[in-house]
Amino acid sequence: MDQHQIVAQILERLHRDREAIAAAWNTPVGTETRHFYIDNLLPQLVVDTAYAAFPRDGSGFFSRESFREKKRTSAHITEYAPILGNITFAMQDPSIVSLLSEIVDFDQIEPDPALYAGGLSMMFKGDFLNPHIDNSHDAKRDRYRRLNLLYYVAPDWKLENGGNFELWNEDRSTPVTVVSAQNRLLVMETHKSSWHSVSPVVTDRPRCCISNYYFSQVSPDRSDYFHVTSFDGRPEEPIKKMVSVVDNTLRNTVSRTLRIGRGKGEINIDKRTP
Repeated sequence: MDQHQIVAQILERLHRDREAIAAAWNTPVGTETRHFYIDNLLPQLVVDTAYAAFPRDGSGFFSRESFREKKRTSAHITEYAPILGNITFAMQDPSIVSLLSEIVDFDQIEPDPALYAGGLSMMFKGDFLNPHIDNSHDAKRDRYRRLNLLYYVAPDWKLENGGNFELWNEDRSTPVTVVSAQNRLLVMETHKSSWHSVSPVVTDRPRCCISNYYFSQVSPDRSDYFHVTSFDGRPEEPIKKMVSVVDNTLRNTVSRTLRIGRGKGEINIDKRTP
């Protein structure tokens, strides 16, 4: 399935499920962060081929490991089978970007071919992503991050595997869990309080995801603001919570002063466009 065929498939689903998507988006339960997901997005052969294209050991991926997170990522799409690029850049097709922005009623939304903080991710047993809000901007800091698109490809992924997506309530005491089920596209808004996380993986198989982010020169609340990716501990992690406050403050200060950005060296160098 080439990129144009994938675009057509996604457009068909968005049009068909438009009313259900809008209803889910506008009435989030258990969290203030608006979101929706679509199951069985692409033909089974396509998603199975995508999963097979991920290196089983995560070789070639950039490893992130700290008290905040443990995962592997890559924005170098051309180093892997074409299907991964086809899916990634299909999500950036102008027709899909336009329709999605219309459904969620966002202004001036644009994709990011550089895949700043996007691209491919893998999480293995013991990997996790603590509650956090995403970096507010793109790599050049001239557009605000507005939408996250997460497409899961690992087969037979169940709740008991861990590695599931979590959206938190306002005081970050209770998450809403969305299983990282194969062939599921999850779309969520990004703003100053859209706290989300990934529960620790407990199975011996890798969790694989294809990520895209949409940006806009219009901020979520029409105000001018900036912050780095900022973390918190889970409710049962009081020490991490205290450390995270200091850590976030220091990294925000350094980033504002020196304009050092998380992951700026890990961007897509391929000139391919949607």
